[in-house]
Amino acid sequence: MYKSIVIGTGPAGLTAAIYLARADLNPIVIEGIQPGGQLTTTTEVENFPGFPQGIMGPELMDNMRKQAERFGAEFRSGWAEEVDFTKHPFKVKVEGGYELEAETVILSTGASAKYLDIPGEQDNIGRGVSTCATCDGFFFRGKKLIVVGGGDSAMEEASFLTRFASSVTVVHRREELRASKIMQERAKNNEKVHWALGRTPLEVATGEKGAVIGLKVRNNISNQEELVEADGVFVAIGHTPNTKFLGNQIEIDEHGYIVVRPGTSETNIPGVFACGDVQDTRYRQAITAAGSGCMAAMDCEKYLEGSMVHDWSKN
Repeated sequence: MYKSIVIGTGPAGLTAAIYLARADLNPIVIEGIQPGGQLTTTTEVENFPGFPQGIMGPELMDNMRKQAERFGAEFRSGWAEEVDFTKHPFKVKVEGGYELEAETVILSTGASAKYLDIPGEQDNIGRGVSTCATCDGFFFRGKKLIVVGGGDSAMEEASFLTRFASSVTVVHRREELRASKIMQERAKNNEKVHWALGRTPLEVATGEKGAVIGLKVRNNISNQEELVEADGVFVAIGHTPNTKFLGNQIEIDEHGYIVVRPGTSETNIPGVFACGDVQDTRYRQAITAAGSGCMAAMDCEKYLEGSMVHDWSKN
């Protein structure tokens, strides 16, 4: 039996593993089929402290993994398929048919960005297609951009991208936006933001040299296909937290995110902690995920020492 199991190997999970390993807790880390999480699909990361010249996403995550291994963290490949948090020790069933037991579990399975599932999208992720304006907006200075979506996130992304882009066109399949009134007004009052409503995305268009040149859409009124020209396409239609494998054993909110006690990483089950994007509905940055991973490891260590009193009535 292990002291702690960490499920997930993004910045949160790997940071938690580093801290646990340095505390001589010898964690075992379960990594899925995409070790390193979403950062492995990112090209250059320029906003992670300590890398003034930037660093490639896969390299950053590989360095974090090696650091955790250096201090004694053990890694196992495969998906966590099922958990049993009803009694101690906790059990985690992993793809391949084996089961692990531990006194504590740290959940850091992240949240997956929703995509349009249209031709040209996946092929150009990191090469003109992005799901994170904060991460990639800087690379599009003076360029024309598209934001796909009609909710608050899309309005926020569009407004943010105007700091860099010459223009931002919001593409949404409905004529009306889902965003809150204040977010709509903020975007509509920005002279750099343009609108292509009532358009259904069909394909990410590329030029002769493979560069993104815009988004092919269908005008839902005329039924005609159009090309909205742009140098980059930002997809902002939401995220799906990776929590299905937990069943109904952990408290989650209406959007599927794990609920933690404010200011901590504690879930509603003593000994089970959550960190990173699986519990973060707001920031979703590598550095905030890493920080929450540190919190989870320290909370976990205190729990194992018996010095943590779990009292949700003090929320």
